[in-house]
Amino acid sequence: MPVRGLHKPLTYLVAAMAVTAVVSLVGLVVDDRVLAGEPIWLKPLKFAVSLGVYGATLAWLHSLLSRGRRVSWWAGTAIAAGSSSEMALIVTQVVRGKRSHFNQETPLDAGVYAVMGVIVAVLWLATVVIAVLLYRQPLPDRATAWAIRLGAAISVVGLALGFLMSMPTADQLADGASGIVGAHSVGVPDGGRNLPVTGWSAEGGDLRIAHFIGMHALQVLPLLALALSRRASGAGRPADGTVRLRVVIVAAAGYAGLVALAAWQALRGQPLTQPDGPTLGAAGGLVLAWLTATLLALRTPRTPRTGPSVQAEAGAGAREARVGTPGP
Repeated sequence: MPVRGLHKPLTYLVAAMAVTAVVSLVGLVVDDRVLAGEPIWLKPLKFAVSLGVYGATLAWLHSLLSRGRRVSWWAGTAIAAGSSSEMALIVTQVVRGKRSHFNQETPLDAGVYAVMGVIVAVLWLATVVIAVLLYRQPLPDRATAWAIRLGAAISVVGLALGFLMSMPTADQLADGASGIVGAHSVGVPDGGRNLPVTGWSAEGGDLRIAHFIGMHALQVLPLLALALSRRASGAGRPADGTVRLRVVIVAAAGYAGLVALAAWQALRGQPLTQPDGPTLGAAGGLVLAWLTATLLALRTPRTPRTGPSVQAEAGAGAREARVGTPGP
């Protein structure tokens, strides 16, 4: 697959996020402050890792484009600038000991949150632009091409799910003086008991789960296509492009179903680790459908027999037709 050069602003973003991740790790060790139920430096660490991976993926995807490279460059630059600005605001609020998201306690906090809202909208629109360019880009390997296209589409949906978090909850509407508008959690206030590492709510639904799973489809599906190609090559046989394409499409459908399931569970105020009967039933149906479709997709298409034996049979049949069969 041709590579035409990485997107430099996005590579700078990746480097900046790596530095931010290191700083955040140090902060977790030396700063024992807790905000909204989790260590105060955990949020910049998670954002740094997520934005770093996302920036690296987009920089690579830009290198595959032969059409619309100028548009892609500007969109990628907007993502790099916006992501860097958002991270700067998050770290600033951490240093101040304030929440960066949903915080409208003071005019300064409200201004920071408003700017972040504009940045997120710009990032989403720029990602949509890149997704459209990827859809129109012809690539030599169909399985990888569709893994990228479908991954980009699911990623755009996953990013859009983040906008649900900005909506005020019922409790916030009832108490207009709370100074907090929006929440990660559903059914419970933010700041309760959380799952380790991720910080996702262990007491209610959490919209960040579907948001996280969806936005990283852009990494998971292309990596799957690459793994399928490598596995076929390592087995000493040429990779069947049709089979790999079918597996990728089935995987994308299953992944989209997983995003929908995570969002549905969260919107019902249900913790990830405490699924009820309908959630378990939907998850079981999704897994069964995915396994069945994958097994069907792995069936190698039959190919006509070729070689000397087939040619000999064909020649014998032709001779018999010319000579004819003996009469009674």
